[in-house]
Amino acid sequence: MSFHHSSDDGLSAYGWDAGLEESFAPHRSAGLVPARVVGVDRGACDVITETGPLRARLALPEAPDPISSPCTGDWAALSLGHQPEPPKQPEPPEPPELVALLARRGVIVRSSASRSSHGQVLAANVDTAVLAVSLAGELNPSRIERLLALAWESGALPVIALTKADQTADPVQAMNTVAELAPGVEIVATSAATGEGIDVLSAVITGTVVLLGPSGAGKSTLGNALLGTETLETGAVRAQDGKGRHTTVRRLLVPLPGGGVLIDTPGLRGVGLMDADEGLQQVFADIEELALGCRFGDCGHDSEPGCAVQAAIASGDLGERRLASYRKLQRENDWATSRNDARLRARHDDRKKTITRSLRETYAFRDRQRRS
Repeated sequence: MSFHHSSDDGLSAYGWDAGLEESFAPHRSAGLVPARVVGVDRGACDVITETGPLRARLALPEAPDPISSPCTGDWAALSLGHQPEPPKQPEPPEPPELVALLARRGVIVRSSASRSSHGQVLAANVDTAVLAVSLAGELNPSRIERLLALAWESGALPVIALTKADQTADPVQAMNTVAELAPGVEIVATSAATGEGIDVLSAVITGTVVLLGPSGAGKSTLGNALLGTETLETGAVRAQDGKGRHTTVRRLLVPLPGGGVLIDTPGLRGVGLMDADEGLQQVFADIEELALGCRFGDCGHDSEPGCAVQAAIASGDLGERRLASYRKLQRENDWATSRNDARLRARHDDRKKTITRSLRETYAFRDRQRRS
């Protein structure tokens, strides 16, 4: 999505376009105004409107799933409430209320950190997902594959930013290693300390950009380099284990100087997958393509005769670690998806039981009325 700037519409810098205006028409005719969610907390949210920032109360019906709840990046319909003319005895104005969400164009969802059956929305309406991978320590291939699956599944374009390039002896080797994990993905070696790669990264990101990665990967420092300001809070990495603390405690959306907006997210200690079939297929396209050559369509790529995947491992064209990671992430995704589906079915069954019980009570009351 390309953003346009206009002095007449303050939302254009945040991604408002003709398509959104068209979908918002029924809300506008009802007297509501468009807004983009900047951050959500404690039953309220910070939004940006055509006239500037506001604090709005959430006034939405209870969502059947937390994934449907407002999140940073959402486009929303806002009721400004009754704003009285200043009389001699002024009455307090009604607070703005967020009353509806527009359909999302894509959303980044992970399995909740609590391992419950609920998913957690990290950001909505994202165009580019910048995956921060630190070069200050040992690369974690499995984590990179997880982040890639998360990004691809959302519909966003993933870009890998290798941060702290000034702290590694061989950034070229690191780029080659990551390239094997992410074929076709743009990879940029960056250093916020020296400025290396920041201009290149700025040139390849577009639209709504989200920063994803673990604590200590340098996400917020990289975000400040892209913003050209110290807007995002940063923190030091622990020397004993190379891990960072959560300095970003809530998602935050801010405009980028070259156009578009940036969403910074808290560090991800866990990257659980849910409903990420397409994302996994994209990440492991090499294995998916090899599997087409297997003798059996339901090949488990273990000891079956004529397995093209095992043949690639034997020839050295495919690593055993990558196949093991593929299988593990598939199992985890299937498990999380099945739990979520089971919970939704249970919720639907409970609702049906409640309705049925209510109808029975109504009919019983009518029967008693007739008999009396």
